[in-house]
Amino acid sequence: MHKVLVGLGEEWDGDKRPDIQEGYEALARLLDGKDYFIVTLNTDGKIFESSLDEKRIVAPCGNDHWFQCEKACTADIWEESEAEEMDGVCPHCGAPLIPNTVRAGKYIEEGYLPQWNAYKQWLSGTLNRKLTVLELGAGFEYPGIIRWPFEKTAYFNNKAKFYRVNKTFFQISEELKDKAEGIQADSVKFIVDSPRLW
Repeated sequence: MHKVLVGLGEEWDGDKRPDIQEGYEALARLLDGKDYFIVTLNTDGKIFESSLDEKRIVAPCGNDHWFQCEKACTADIWEESEAEEMDGVCPHCGAPLIPNTVRAGKYIEEGYLPQWNAYKQWLSGTLNRKLTVLELGAGFEYPGIIRWPFEKTAYFNNKAKFYRVNKTFFQISEELKDKAEGIQADSVKFIVDSPRLW
């Protein structure tokens, strides 16, 4: 089965894009019938409102709809409805609850780690198998999560094809030139307007 690794970067920030759900639904159609995994840098949680399978998504930068103690007195994380029931106050120390994202002073990473482990296991099964690596709108905010690891994955997998779609940072390294394509375009619009890539 065709495997597809997708990275969603800053261009997919739903708080800045009214068309983001259209982009997610187009991506879902593109990935239909494929063995895929998505890594998203976005914390808006809008990807989880789409028809994409949440078991195939990891959000290592967190989610604005999950909450943690501002003081990080506990590794507990609460869903939005639970945080509202607690009046936005940590039941352990009384500090305010804040969104569980990398923007927290002390980010509690336990919220995404189970999915990160699922992603790593999935990724280990792609070695020397046909793999499409689709990097969409990832810049340099957190290059160690998508940009550089995706390049490395494409470089070491002899059967990989790498697409980098970005308005500004679409360039491909010299080492990948024979198996990669840099596309200068708004990555959300590109996916909406491209019913087929393979």
